Amino acid sequence: MSAGRPLTKAERKDFNRAEHERKIKQDLIAQHGKDLGTFYAWLRIVNIRGTQAYRDGNTELIREAALALHNVYSRHIG
Repeated sequence: MSAGRPLTKAERKDFNRAEHERKIKQDLIAQHGKDLGTFYAWLRIVNIRGTQAYRDGNTELIREAALALHNVYSRHIG
C-alpha cells in the first residue's frame, strides 16, 4: 500500500521487481560473503535488465554494463 491506496499495476510491477532484486542480493551475499555476493548480485541484475532492454531494442544498458565491467577489470589487473 502506498499513501493509503492500493498500488497501480505499474507500481505493483516496480515494487515486485525491487523485492525480487533485493532477495537475489540477500541470497547471494549470504552464500558468497559481502563483496563477492554484491558483485554476483550486480551481474545477475544487469543480466536480467540487459535481457529486458535487448528485447525492447535498447542496447544502451548493455554498452554501459560492458563499460562498467571493463573499468572494474582494468582497475584490478593493473
